[in-house]
Amino acid sequence: MSLTVATGQYASAGDVETDIATVVHAVEAAAGADLLVMPELFLGGYRMPPIVVGEDDPRLDPIEDAARAAQQVVLVGACLDGPEGFTISTLRFGVDGPRRIYDKQNPCDEENDHVVAGDAGVLIEVNGWDVGVSICYDGCFPEHARSLALAGAELYVASVAYAAGSAHRRELYYRARALENGMYVAVSGLCGEVAGAGFDGGSAIYDPEGRVVVEVPPGVEGVVAARLDRPLLKATRARHTMLADLRTPAEVVRR
Repeated sequence: MSLTVATGQYASAGDVETDIATVVHAVEAAAGADLLVMPELFLGGYRMPPIVVGEDDPRLDPIEDAARAAQQVVLVGACLDGPEGFTISTLRFGVDGPRRIYDKQNPCDEENDHVVAGDAGVLIEVNGWDVGVSICYDGCFPEHARSLALAGAELYVASVAYAAGSAHRRELYYRARALENGMYVAVSGLCGEVAGAGFDGGSAIYDPEGRVVVEVPPGVEGVVAARLDRPLLKATRARHTMLADLRTPAEVVRR
């Protein structure tokens, strides 16, 4: 069974209601896709302290309605409240089941002053494909993507907010996560300016060898989509066997 994934690159207005309307527009722009990924902390915009959104907030209903009408699974970044504190999280729309699906496991820099880390990696199933979920700094750690690949992930989705000027690092990280695990990677990047900070976009889909399949140009808002090819994924993993050949790390000695 095939999977068509779309990735959105938009500027957040810094206002939850306006950002919800943008997500609805992105769902419409991604018509025909099975899965749409939106950027980190998109609802309210990336800022510290973040704007907190309730996962059952009735203002989110237009996203749910649009996702179901389009028969899409839609992933949107937001700050949520939880039993241990605020989290940078991914909300899922368009299917039955929990709306809050993932809390960022690796907050970075000032984020650590305002949110707590998630305690588990997450796989979701979309149209018969296993999808690993990540948020920004998670993707800087090879172990994060590798743990999901070993659990069965065929696609790694990353909602990100990279500061302007950091495109070289972001591109390297996600090309590497694709290549070393032989899996597709879809990155959705925040662009524009929020709370005085500029963001670099970087929305793209990479094939299992880390090559760009489609991308949104820098500074442009919009959606791109690609139909993923499972035979290509299997052939890549058979040819480049890093995932299968992984050994338990040996003891390190000093000599």
